[in-house]
Amino acid sequence: MVAHVCDFGIGKLFGDSEATIQTKTLATIGYMAPEYGMDGVVSTKIEVYSFGIMLMETFTRRKPTDAMFDGGISLASWVKVSLPSNMLNGLNRNSINEEKCLISIMELALQCAHELPEERINMIETSARLKKIRTILLPTNRRRPQRPQC
Repeated sequence: MVAHVCDFGIGKLFGDSEATIQTKTLATIGYMAPEYGMDGVVSTKIEVYSFGIMLMETFTRRKPTDAMFDGGISLASWVKVSLPSNMLNGLNRNSINEEKCLISIMELALQCAHELPEERINMIETSARLKKIRTILLPTNRRRPQRPQC
C-alpha cells in the first residue's frame, strides 16, 4: 500500500478559532470532516480530522472508502469498536510491533477524527503526542537514523 497525501491545507488559511462557509466541496470522500461535507464549514479542525483518518488508514491498511465501510460503519467507528481487544487483528504489525504504541496511535487518531469539531485536539497537541509516543514506546534502536542536515 502506498500513501498518497493530498487535499491538506484548506484549513491553514484560518486561525484556530476562525471558520467560514465554503459552498463548493474541495475534499476527498472518506477523509472529509462531517461539518465540511454537510455544511461547508472550513476551519483548522477539518485538517485535524483528515489527519486522524490518514493515521488510521496508515496503520490498519484499510481505506475509508473500502467496501467494508459501505454499510454505515466508518473506518473511525470500526477502529473505535476494535480498541483495544481486537485492534491488533487488522493492524499492520510490520510497521510497529509494540501493542501499546499501536493502541496509543489509534486513540490519538480517534481524537483527531472525532465527529464533533470542538472535541478534536489541535495539530500542535497531535504532533506533541506523536513525538511522546515515539520517545516513550519505541526503543531507540528500532528507529531509523535521522539524515544529517545539510
